[in-house]
Amino acid sequence: MRYSKLWAFLAGCMLTAVGACSQQEKPATQAESAAQAPANQFDPAKGTAGIKGAVRFEGTAPAPAPIKLGTDPVCLSLHKTPLYVEDLLVSDGKLENTFVYVKEGLEKYSFAAPREPVTLDQRGCRFEPHIGGIMTNQDMRIINDDPTLHNVRCVAEKNPQFNIGQPLQGGESVKRFASPEVMVHFRCDVHKWMNSYFGILPHPYYAVSGKDGAFALKNLPPGEYVIEAWHEKLGTQTQKITVGDGETKEIGFTFKASAE
Repeated sequence: MRYSKLWAFLAGCMLTAVGACSQQEKPATQAESAAQAPANQFDPAKGTAGIKGAVRFEGTAPAPAPIKLGTDPVCLSLHKTPLYVEDLLVSDGKLENTFVYVKEGLEKYSFAAPREPVTLDQRGCRFEPHIGGIMTNQDMRIINDDPTLHNVRCVAEKNPQFNIGQPLQGGESVKRFASPEVMVHFRCDVHKWMNSYFGILPHPYYAVSGKDGAFALKNLPPGEYVIEAWHEKLGTQTQKITVGDGETKEIGFTFKASAE
């Protein structure tokens, strides 16, 4: 009887230990994960302020230069109509491909990098997008959709540079950037006309102006901000703006032909 009680006691201890281990191995709940986040981490889903506007071009814009695809017969075969350089696209006085972002005003906050990657694609012998943005420590998928050799050279200053070759269609690489940097140049040495620029930011508040020049920065915390507009050929402009809780304010940027 004495030994049976001892075994029962030991068995109970073992079950208790297993139970404790199983509890430790359980993944953190959503509430526990939120509790582990930095105290100053801001959830953009809770932002109520916004800034919107448009980027304009004043003057006569030069006609886009055609790209000579004949240097690669594969690239030539992928297009039935001519391609043009994307470094200065103007339509009805509206400037496309301008990177607009919060330059100052978010220093007291931190932001979690999205789990979803940003894609830099090589399609039709050009980079898509030509201008883009990504957060620090967010994955960038670099893929080759073309049946020809491409290479991707990253000409960064604050982040490690790299040069990767993707000789086969369907090739893919994944990169991350730890340091904020505006802007980072990506280019293809095989096809000199292929260029792309990305802004790397510690927050998600950036946009690229469309064909209508429009941009929008949504879900901001209320505050005072410096907004910068960066253009590949025309340089940068900044504006200060204060936006309150629940407000959306409008600003505009105008680049002139003489700034080229």
